[in-house]
Amino acid sequence: MVHLSGHMLALLLALLSGVLMAVQGTLNTALSKAVGLLEATFVVHITGTIGVVIALFVMKMGKGSLSAWSTAPWYAYLGGIIGVFIIYLVAASIPRVGVANATTAIIVGQVLTAIIIDHVGGFGMERAPCSWGQLLGLALLAAGAKLLLR
Repeated sequence: MVHLSGHMLALLLALLSGVLMAVQGTLNTALSKAVGLLEATFVVHITGTIGVVIALFVMKMGKGSLSAWSTAPWYAYLGGIIGVFIIYLVAASIPRVGVANATTAIIVGQVLTAIIIDHVGGFGMERAPCSWGQLLGLALLAAGAKLLLR
């Protein structure tokens, strides 16, 4: 049996998230071709809500407390609205440029934004100043993206 450190497990979970994001974008695109783009975004959120309701209230999988919702900062509630835009924009871009190209652009945008959020300690995150290595990594990622986009 392989023993994974907490750090390695977190990275593997993030990798799995990336895999699922590419699959989700493809599935959402297929749904949008059948029912329409905004309609697919709506259906995705409804089915996701049903899944979370089952996990929280039927399977009792929650570990937190919904009664503490008012203690979160106002901006923490923007995630749902941003999620609508993400689903819509991914499903809109994939048919035009393909799954690989859209995902590559998404990753470059994610890493750039993550570096900025870390650097400034945005949204209540602990500040992690940007390093030259990160900037070089971002430049190499962007260069690799350009090669993938050809």
